Amino acid sequence: MPAPLRHVETSPRLPASADAVVIGGGIVGVFAAYYLAGRGLTVALVEKGRIGAEQSSRNWGWCRQQNRDARELPMATRSLDLWEAFGAESGEDTGFSRCGLLYLSNDDAELSRWARWRDFARTADVVTHMLDSGEATRRGAATQRAWKGGVFSPTDGIADPANAAPAVARAILKQSSTVHQMCAARGLETEGGRVSAVVTEHGVIRTRVAILAAGAWASSFCRQLDIRFPQASIRSSILSVSAGARGLPDALHTAAISVTRRGDGGYTLAISGRGRIDPTLQQLRFAPQFAPMFLRRWRSLLPGGLEGLRAGHETLGRWRLDRPTPMERMRILDPAPDRNTLRLTHQRAIDLLPELNNTTVSASWAGYIDSTPDGVPAIGATSVLPGLILAAGFSGHGFGLGPGAGHLIADLVAGSTPIVDPKPFEPDRFLGFKVGKVADF
Repeated sequence: MPAPLRHVETSPRLPASADAVVIGGGIVGVFAAYYLAGRGLTVALVEKGRIGAEQSSRNWGWCRQQNRDARELPMATRSLDLWEAFGAESGEDTGFSRCGLLYLSNDDAELSRWARWRDFARTADVVTHMLDSGEATRRGAATQRAWKGGVFSPTDGIADPANAAPAVARAILKQSSTVHQMCAARGLETEGGRVSAVVTEHGVIRTRVAILAAGAWASSFCRQLDIRFPQASIRSSILSVSAGARGLPDALHTAAISVTRRGDGGYTLAISGRGRIDPTLQQLRFAPQFAPMFLRRWRSLLPGGLEGLRAGHETLGRWRLDRPTPMERMRILDPAPDRNTLRLTHQRAIDLLPELNNTTVSASWAGYIDSTPDGVPAIGATSVLPGLILAAGFSGHGFGLGPGAGHLIADLVAGSTPIVDPKPFEPDRFLGFKVGKVADF
């Protein structure tokens, strides 16, 4: 595990019924449950393991608008406002702050792309500052090198991955809804062609609305319902170092390395986009649709090993509702990190930021980033099964987008005006085999 997760109390009894059941206790699931409960609905949140224990606690913690794809930018902007508002309205601390994000580069083509994004962002009233060589070098003084240019996005920020999802779960409990850990959802029951109940390992919850926010498990769960949801997982490896480095930016990105300050004063270190593809039958099944994305990212994606097959989250198998499922055999996805990537990450970080020589490696871990073929999440109802809302495939952007995605789900369930246009996220776009424009990461 990347850091000790905050403890969340599990509700003592599984309710017989609820207005909505949320499947999955990651950042998207907890925010969906929070905003649904805030509208007066009774909500049961079921999680096969612990709240926030998978990718929601294994990411960098960035909450950004900078360089977002146009389809995601409105949600990113609203999410930042919701991150900020959550602490005030709930009394819980997610570690969120608008510290600003710093990007540095010596590559002319990269700087040109950032400048084009700045021009686009202006049309959406998003502020981002292009830095000339002098300003970039000054802001990047901790690197002790000169830079051609960069970007500073002052309204973007970070939150604490170890605390965020548990904080939201605690807020749910204050709203007279329930949270159930170590309680896997095995499947759904239907009546009259729509959702009528969620079947868990501990009992059945009658409901007419189920929100599937199951992260890397979503596609295999959908398969049980005869819903085709193309999804591929990338194994990303990250490490953290202890406190001791002085004068570093709170959040810094370069092509070689990205660095983020942690709540304990240490730093998370990662190489953006680098990961391993662990082959599974699900990967092979959806390979044609993912070909454009993988070809675009071939320089940073490496072949993996048997981690995915061992984990079971991408199984093509079918399971029964009265028997233990793969989710109960693998409560928390905790894949082995790639040691070569960890060594490269640490070396690059020390080369870039000499102050990191005053720190020691405190932890290393890996996580599965669940992706869609176009890199944009699936959020919304499915035409195949009324009553089911899918919220998955966030492609490494789910942590920052969590509040906005949760709010949008609550809007769709309640029939309210959506916080953002839901059309770009409609899950039914994946029912065919055509791939839309791959997102600009």
